[in-house]
Amino acid sequence: MSIRKSSRSFPRPEPGPSTDGGPLRVLGVDPGTRITGWAVVEALGTDVRRIASGALRLGSLTSLPDRLRRMHAALGGWIRDHGVAAVGLEQAFVARNVQSALRLGESRGVVLLAAAEAGLPVFEYSPAAVKHAVVGYGRADKGQMVRGIAMLLSIEPPDGDDEADALAVALCHVHGHRIRTLLDRAR
Repeated sequence: MSIRKSSRSFPRPEPGPSTDGGPLRVLGVDPGTRITGWAVVEALGTDVRRIASGALRLGSLTSLPDRLRRMHAALGGWIRDHGVAAVGLEQAFVARNVQSALRLGESRGVVLLAAAEAGLPVFEYSPAAVKHAVVGYGRADKGQMVRGIAMLLSIEPPDGDDEADALAVALCHVHGHRIRTLLDRAR
């Protein structure tokens, strides 16, 4: 498992949604039964930074129940250790492979369970919404996404697709949270 941390620091928020303009920490997850990408980002005003991110490599030689157990334990640790207020997840995209869709559903279920156990809301975003939030174009390719993530967070481009996808989902939630907060204040 790889972990990266940002050098700048904001005060650590208490878990729970930030509606008062205080810092908001979000856990973005790209679930998978072999590799799960994860990222914690923090927003304060218009500033967003990566707190930590990486990819949990679950392998393929251990049993599926053991991999899901390890994923659940890791998610609980990230939630606890980083004081996140919400979990962001990309909506499931089901192509032609039924077996892959079933495995994705199992790993998504673990994310939902870990969030529910921590009392955190889960926000799901379509792939197009995630791309639009990061690069302003809902049909962006992976290279554009990686460059957009690096630019928005002032970091080196993420190493793997799973970590990049988790960062993108977390950024999408921050963007959506800002818009929802502005709309609530306008009412």
